[in-house]
Amino acid sequence: MPLVWKIDPQHPESPIVSLAGKLLSRGGVIVYPTETLYGLGGNPKLPVVAERVYRIKGRELSKPLPLIASNLDAVYQAVAEWPIMAERLSRAFWPGPLTLVLQAAPHILPLIHGNTGKIAIRISSHPVAQALATEAGGLLIATSANQAHQRAYQTLSEMPVEFLAQVDGLIDAGRCGGSSGSLPSTIVDASALGPRLIRAGCIPWEKLLQVMS
Repeated sequence: MPLVWKIDPQHPESPIVSLAGKLLSRGGVIVYPTETLYGLGGNPKLPVVAERVYRIKGRELSKPLPLIASNLDAVYQAVAEWPIMAERLSRAFWPGPLTLVLQAAPHILPLIHGNTGKIAIRISSHPVAQALATEAGGLLIATSANQAHQRAYQTLSEMPVEFLAQVDGLIDAGRCGGSSGSLPSTIVDASALGPRLIRAGCIPWEKLLQVMS
């Protein structure tokens, strides 16, 4: 059975974050809170971790695994280019539930971007997700903690036991989502070919257009 840690979502206790970080460094896969939904993640530098995340979710290998970055420096290191549109959107909505699709830096594992050459990345506004990304070395896999094509979850208690049994650690911070309800992050392609809406979510497209115009 996985390790379970209860944590204050606004003031995550350092010992718990440190223990979770050690689990991540050893190739562990964990379920953790974000500002939208519970995420399934691990260290994106380890191929075996990416493979496990794909397997646990039943996700197609051609679909990239989103990432959470600890800060802008970590984002800059993960991307091959930083278009002006990415700069505008990140200034307006980060930290927060906006995921940007950008050209991946050469060192990013092909497993992470599904051999597409692009990564989906954001800086989370959730203190626990931020702290875990820092512990993981700057980047953390951040796909939703659910089976592919099934609904995502705002609480651990909603998740099927058989799903949770496949991971190494659970960080319980109560209900995720707040006023956004069960909406995921908004995904926008901000690469040189963008911008275009990939997935509707917490931040309305109209609000994004105001920043991009």
